Amino acid sequence: MSLLAVGTVAFDDIETPAGRAEKVIGGAATYIMLAASYFLKDLQLVSVVGDDFPRETLDFMQSRGIDLSGLQIRQGEKSFYWAGRYHKNMNDRDTLDTQLNVLATFDPVLPEHYKNAEYVMLGNLTPAVQLRVLEQLQQRPKLIALDTMNFWMNVALDSLLEVLQRIDILTINDEEARQLSGELSLVKAAKKIHAMGPKYLVIKKGEHGALLFEGDNVFFAPALPLAEVIDPTGAGDTFAGGFMGYLASTGDVSFENMKRAVIYGSAMASFCVEKFSIERLKDLQTEEITNRVAQFARLVTFSA
Repeated sequence: MSLLAVGTVAFDDIETPAGRAEKVIGGAATYIMLAASYFLKDLQLVSVVGDDFPRETLDFMQSRGIDLSGLQIRQGEKSFYWAGRYHKNMNDRDTLDTQLNVLATFDPVLPEHYKNAEYVMLGNLTPAVQLRVLEQLQQRPKLIALDTMNFWMNVALDSLLEVLQRIDILTINDEEARQLSGELSLVKAAKKIHAMGPKYLVIKKGEHGALLFEGDNVFFAPALPLAEVIDPTGAGDTFAGGFMGYLASTGDVSFENMKRAVIYGSAMASFCVEKFSIERLKDLQTEEITNRVAQFARLVTFSA
């Protein structure tokens, strides 16, 4: 099974109560692909960087089975850059600087062998770019997931609603679900969002876990209590990568299997926050992932 992901590959400057990391590797697609690489080896990346992006990082991504044929490298230009500072609660953050650089004129171009991808993850980008990717596919993928944010709801709602009609799964946080639907209740919000197109909805609640909706079916996965959180950047994208990577590896898109995928995604996200940037995703062992998933199972297992 193949997984195609579009999103940012970038530099981050991050400050948290645990410390600071300057000009480290970030980007939605980076986290998505690295998390998925623990489940799949047929991974197709669509993104853009400048010639300032380190070759050793690209080599590492290729060593994880990530195909970089769809990665544009712009000579003489700089990569996307984001700087942010997290509050003490690690849930809220302030954006200190955003430099679009190559992303300002990004037009995704899919190589021919990407156009029959079976699973697609549309990372958080302008809805117009997400639509451009879908328009280049030669056949309907088995599953299309999309991540978005409140910014696009504010400035590109019509385009967002258009792309929502063409996807299967929407992943957003609880604040975004309320904004998109106009409903305070997440149950009512899910029903309204289903009517917009997505059959499935994943609502990410950070340290409070995640909710999966399909019609009247609801599943809740807790977040794993951790002794220390170093850097929450990329946790949501790591969740998405683990979620889609697991689904694609099993070839099973039933609601029951999506429950398991939510747990695997949550497990991958719990690793991500243990170090700055992508450092924790570089050296995971299969046994660690298995044990972490078992920890999640113990959290919710009880005798009625």
